[in-house]
Amino acid sequence: MLSAIPLLSIVLLLANLIAFGAQIGFAEPLFALTLPSGGTASFTTGDGLILLGLALLYVEIFKATRTSSMSVLDHALSLVVFIVALVELLITPKFAHPAFFAVTAICLIDVIAGFTVTIAGARRDFAPTNQG
Repeated sequence: MLSAIPLLSIVLLLANLIAFGAQIGFAEPLFALTLPSGGTASFTTGDGLILLGLALLYVEIFKATRTSSMSVLDHALSLVVFIVALVELLITPKFAHPAFFAVTAICLIDVIAGFTVTIAGARRDFAPTNQG
């Protein structure tokens, strides 16, 4: 049952904690890296959410390759996560930030990729065979 929980809900939960619970915002600096070129790459809270979302998106797409009865529930819950993110983006002023827009786009890609991978797998599993 726990495998059906969309991992991107963790990113959405963290975004809600940042927007409503914490005293930090999406633009708060997290850390900076000094690169071999001598330049400095600074990362914000929003950047961290996007990076976490991309890493979890990879795992979600990998989960979509499974064919089980739980995959239907996983896809439905992923759609719910996307709808919640979209509604928050459109209605709540605290989410009017490019980082949360990217998180919402990652959720949309998860929904589309999940259904696409599942449909492609189902076609392969149930394709008629030529037994001539």
